[in-house]
Amino acid sequence: MNLEQLRYVVVLAEELHFGRSARRLGIRQPTLSQQVRKLEDELGVSLFERSTREVTVTAAGRSFVAEAGHALRYVERARSAALRTARGEVGELSLGFVGSAVPELLPRLLRGFRRAYPGVDVQVQEMPSARQAEELLAGRLDLGIVHALEESAVPEGLAGEEVFRDALVAALPRRHPLAAQAPLPVAALAGEPFVLFPRRLGPALHDRVTRLARAAGFEPRVVQEAAHMQTIVGLVAAEVGVSVVPRTVAALRQPEVAFRRLTPEPEPLSMWLVWRRGETSPVVRNFRGLVAVEAGESGR
Repeated sequence: MNLEQLRYVVVLAEELHFGRSARRLGIRQPTLSQQVRKLEDELGVSLFERSTREVTVTAAGRSFVAEAGHALRYVERARSAALRTARGEVGELSLGFVGSAVPELLPRLLRGFRRAYPGVDVQVQEMPSARQAEELLAGRLDLGIVHALEESAVPEGLAGEEVFRDALVAALPRRHPLAAQAPLPVAALAGEPFVLFPRRLGPALHDRVTRLARAAGFEPRVVQEAAHMQTIVGLVAAEVGVSVVPRTVAALRQPEVAFRRLTPEPEPLSMWLVWRRGETSPVVRNFRGLVAVEAGESGR
């Protein structure tokens, strides 16, 4: 017994005519007759009564055809599921991201991906760049959006590409005297207490801010570290200190914080999409493809 034979008897039960059934199936009529007879011999029952004038379905045939129809539908569902999985249209995706991706980049990517692949369950987790690398290598993340990696600095076992660039701006308490200056000279921040991202969790961002300060002739005086952008902005609002953050963080709209463009204008901070080297998941491939399109349309 095979799937073709099941299909033959189902079609024959619908047409009740060997000639029409053979044409519908795209086979020769003798082949259809032989295969139906072979199946009946294997089952040990007659599925059809034949005469020179008509074909009828036996009681045993009606029972068999009903179950055969179910079986064929299950097989088609299995085939469809396999194809959709192979195309990355169903499955799961775990995505890590840094906090500064939230206001602009992440919503755009997730909207586009969910519209294109509604059958994929996307789980997102905010975490620092360094932890994302660890989670990727451990197999607990499929993709990560991290800060300012250079290809030579991508951890062994990972691959990545730049997908977004963001300006760096100063974040100051709303009533701070320097908040009135726009643009704000970087050198004006000398001596101010800083709230910064911990270097062990995000070396790219931390080092960029440190180099910016040193180029202006001072060493940042860090009084508080925080692992999330929202926390940094909240601490600035509480007048714990000032900070330098990605421009998109200003979209968090903390009314007690003023965001000011810096002069000289710092080099933009890049975000990279990273994944395990050699990753073959169709879902990951599809997300990477969508990100590439988004990055191209936005000019990064």
